[in-house]
Amino acid sequence: MKLHFSRNPNPRLAVAVARHLDAPVSFVFAAPFAPGQAERYRSMNPSLRIPILEEDDGSALFEADAIACRLSQLTGSEFWRTGRELPDMIRWVSWARDHFMRACDVVHFERGTKQRYRIGPIDEALVAEGLGVFHESAAILDAHLRRRDWLLASGLSYADFRMAAFLPFNDAARMPLDDYPAVVAWYARLQALPAWSDPFAGLDAPQLPRVPAQA
Repeated sequence: MKLHFSRNPNPRLAVAVARHLDAPVSFVFAAPFAPGQAERYRSMNPSLRIPILEEDDGSALFEADAIACRLSQLTGSEFWRTGRELPDMIRWVSWARDHFMRACDVVHFERGTKQRYRIGPIDEALVAEGLGVFHESAAILDAHLRRRDWLLASGLSYADFRMAAFLPFNDAARMPLDDYPAVVAWYARLQALPAWSDPFAGLDAPQLPRVPAQA
């Protein structure tokens, strides 16, 4: 079984899950948009996006959330909850994608991705919009995390990994996390997990291009 990945946020998330679960996968660095690579990946994901989990029978699964669910099944883990807390976990995964993570994504794309790959100037209006959503959602997240260490009452789950997907890239995005102490403390707990803090340890994974320093 192969996990095709890169160092970008959602592939990084999938690798972190696989490492955290000690899943039975081999890791293959992928660049589907590189010259000559598209046809290799098109049958596994027509959009050519990674991560992709290639199973031993030749079938393929794409999207980080689906891959996390599958890896939890394979390892018999409740990291992806299956019992009474499943709705609560799905609630936070969904909320992350629509609010906190989306805000981080918008700002990171402008300040990070576009600059990293030289695909245009920063759109400050979009940054402002993203920061507005960030402050609204971070305040809600901070209030929740003042009462517990992790998003779910029972402890660490995939919801925590999903919520934090863009935070390893905050050197580029420069989201004002310090305004939210409970969020900072929660993220420090995630950073204490080797699978999260350094998911690419020992893997053949070229570094992302450097983001030029901003004035």
